[in-house]
Amino acid sequence: MPNERLRTAILERGITPAGLAEALEVDPKSVERWINGRTPYRRHRYAVAAHLGVDEVYLWPDALNPDQLASASESEIVNIYPHRWTVPSDLWRRVFDHAEEDIGVLVYSGLFLSEDTGIQRIFRQKAEAGARVRILLGDPDSEVVAQRGADEGVDDAQAGKIKNAVVLYRPLRQIDGIEFRLHRTVLYNSIYRADDQVLVNTHIYGVTASQAPVLHLRRVAGGGMVNTYLDSFERVWNDATPLA
Repeated sequence: MPNERLRTAILERGITPAGLAEALEVDPKSVERWINGRTPYRRHRYAVAAHLGVDEVYLWPDALNPDQLASASESEIVNIYPHRWTVPSDLWRRVFDHAEEDIGVLVYSGLFLSEDTGIQRIFRQKAEAGARVRILLGDPDSEVVAQRGADEGVDDAQAGKIKNAVVLYRPLRQIDGIEFRLHRTVLYNSIYRADDQVLVNTHIYGVTASQAPVLHLRRVAGGGMVNTYLDSFERVWNDATPLA
């Protein structure tokens, strides 16, 4: 079957198959065969992914054997924190500040971020510099938010925190490049994305998010964990409703 991911990545970057072939110093017919579904050798997969700025596993998800995928994915782990409150406050700012293209926040309320004027300033600056900033908050009137509040033992306070976050984010809501949506998705993790870095705050039944562990990940060639979380973010984003 044709490799639509490869075809799309080439088109999105405004190059032609012949241009890619020239950059990689391969026969243009080889690139056409890759687009039509043939899997390249590993050195060519890596070169294509690097040139297009995407992950090798995204373009050829079945190319790596399980041992290679496991080893690469393990290399994506930067750090693990036992609780969100143990993540150094400056780490959140540093991660977002390093982003150049894409910042994403997927939470129910994420109130600690909206209360941080330094992070709000970074979001504004990144959007003004051309980055895309997307913030997904839980719909305070949804059943999933009510259930999460009950699971954490905070009941209606969960919806209240979301409404507070919406108010605190008001200065950012009219800025070009910053988008807000409300979701009605059951979250198993909160996801904080800054280009190839991801902070994942796990959700645990009966435990507030601040008490749950956080994984700090950075995408590496051949790894699969970061892409899994980023794909999840995109699915929630596509089904969410723009904040009025």
